[in-house]
Amino acid sequence: MFGVCYYPEHWPQAQWEQDAQMMSELGLTYVRIGEFAWSRLEPNPGELDFTWLDQAILTLNNAGLKVVICTPTATPPKWLIDQHPEILPVDPNTGATRGFGSRRHYDFSSVQYLQQSLRITRALALRYGSHNGIVGWQTDNELCCHDTALSGSSNARSAFQAWCSDQYLSIEKLNTDWGNVFWSMEYRDFTEIELPILAVTETSPAHRLAYRRFSSDQVVNYHTLMVAEIRQHAPDQFITHNFIPMNETAVDNFALAAPLDFTSYDNYPLGRTDLMLTGAPADQLRRYMRTGHPDFATYYHDQTRGLLNRSFWVMEQQPGPVNWANNNPRPAPGMIRFWTLEAFAHGADCVCYFRWRQAPFAQEQMHAGLLRPDNSKTEAWPEAQQAMLEVSKLDITNQTIQSASVAIITGVEGLWVSDIEKQGEAYDFNSVQFSYYSALRELGVTVDFISVDADFSPYALIIAPSLPIIDSAFVEKCKNSSAEFVFGPRSGAKTSEFGYPTDLPPGLLQTLLPIRVLSVETLREDFAEVLTWNDRQYESCRWREQLDAANSEVIATYYNDEPAIVRSGQFTYLGTLTNRAFLLDFLQQQCEHNGVRTYRFDKDIRVVQRGALMFAFNYSEQPQVLPIAANTQWLLGNATVEPHGIAVWRAIE
Repeated sequence: MFGVCYYPEHWPQAQWEQDAQMMSELGLTYVRIGEFAWSRLEPNPGELDFTWLDQAILTLNNAGLKVVICTPTATPPKWLIDQHPEILPVDPNTGATRGFGSRRHYDFSSVQYLQQSLRITRALALRYGSHNGIVGWQTDNELCCHDTALSGSSNARSAFQAWCSDQYLSIEKLNTDWGNVFWSMEYRDFTEIELPILAVTETSPAHRLAYRRFSSDQVVNYHTLMVAEIRQHAPDQFITHNFIPMNETAVDNFALAAPLDFTSYDNYPLGRTDLMLTGAPADQLRRYMRTGHPDFATYYHDQTRGLLNRSFWVMEQQPGPVNWANNNPRPAPGMIRFWTLEAFAHGADCVCYFRWRQAPFAQEQMHAGLLRPDNSKTEAWPEAQQAMLEVSKLDITNQTIQSASVAIITGVEGLWVSDIEKQGEAYDFNSVQFSYYSALRELGVTVDFISVDADFSPYALIIAPSLPIIDSAFVEKCKNSSAEFVFGPRSGAKTSEFGYPTDLPPGLLQTLLPIRVLSVETLREDFAEVLTWNDRQYESCRWREQLDAANSEVIATYYNDEPAIVRSGQFTYLGTLTNRAFLLDFLQQQCEHNGVRTYRFDKDIRVVQRGALMFAFNYSEQPQVLPIAANTQWLLGNATVEPHGIAVWRAIE
């Protein structure tokens, strides 16, 4: 249930045994190794050296530790780049070839790199696929991190041309679907198609959408073949991948996760908070500077769990200051233990700390570990010990993860549309989706993230914050569902080829909601106007649609009394973005109407259920008193939750 990320190649072999003994004494079970070790595994072309890795695995196993081994494909060695420089990707924003000397320096469209990746993966799987001391595999490392899903290389251009030929079959159909008559962009043949990058001004949105779809397919194909290679030679060992935040991969994560046994996630609450709140008022950032925002970590936990609708691992857990955010504060006392239990509460089966020992060299020497370079223990050590004792006491991993009653429909096409056609600088897919999630979590509602292809039957309430492209199959599923649906603005606003529906948005959704979007205006972040709902005033801001709702029930209006939110049967449509106060009140009403229990405590308290266990997490610097029944069976803490503290009680059926 607990592990650590270890790099034996970074340390003298004489130190390995002591490290392994200390890991065992701490109470760890799993050790992840090897994801950046290609140059040590193959120091020269074709010269494979497994001697050191064999010894490292043996040393760890002798201490009672189980090994998770990684494919080293995130870091192709220098000799391979020199042999095949076409492996390097090209930055689509500058046209410059990205060089050697870091990581993720490869192009998903390079056939040569695919072959080399499968070759080194095959060699590892043949050697370790039946090794009793190895329990599983991690593919690559943080696929698409550092904006590497897209490449502007000649490899990518040739592959994209072939992809377009397969998708559209005729150049005439492609020209029509993309609207290439506009600005004289018509092609005579698929071989004329360029990548939609480095043009004078914006390129065709349909062209860019196709490029995103193609790039996603390239990543998924690369990864699926790697998984198949491992599976062939290691049928009894699990395979996972350590995802980064879903919005940062910019690919179809549901497809990427499909061949895995379970998903994993790299959890860095402080770094993510600093990056996501960049530009926010200082008071807002200062409040969560050392704790992380109450919903950022769980936002990605719940998305990771949703990719395969099963429990997941945290493959990397922040243990102290990191080195890659704009600013890198130290966690508040107790937060390592806090984040660990929070991950388990949201469905994790294992938490691995990154990393064992802080490296005194290279790019991550400012990144904390469980040990300092002098081998002294950091503050994370006793907190990890405490978390291990508490997880064992609570028997968390034997608590069934049941479906929630509320789901958020998500998908990468919403992100692509938001990126390609912003229309307003204040509209951002991730921010819109997060605002709904954060409000639900503040209400104590457990949330599942699902795709449009998921089974809708477990849910009483389904929310689609940003679903601009839908098809008739999705509409039929909605019609046949007993759930209540809430659609955010821009839903159904684009055809499958990024066109504007000729019958006006929300396009196919009009069969569920008899409305038309007559026009759209986007406003500055600070230009909010009045939204009236339930005789109370809130904010309409950033994105606002003019609705023809003559045949629907109007439940909220703009400042000029025009319809802003409408309902028809079980379907509700919001024509505007709004504020936290509205989402809290509106979603609470929706939940209660559909029999979903809410817990509206202090804004810094988060409540979640796993099996028979209820968890409360206090993100504030003040004690918080929970209005819980006097006969509650407390398993950890009590009704007064200490600052940055946790309480756990047995749920009442």
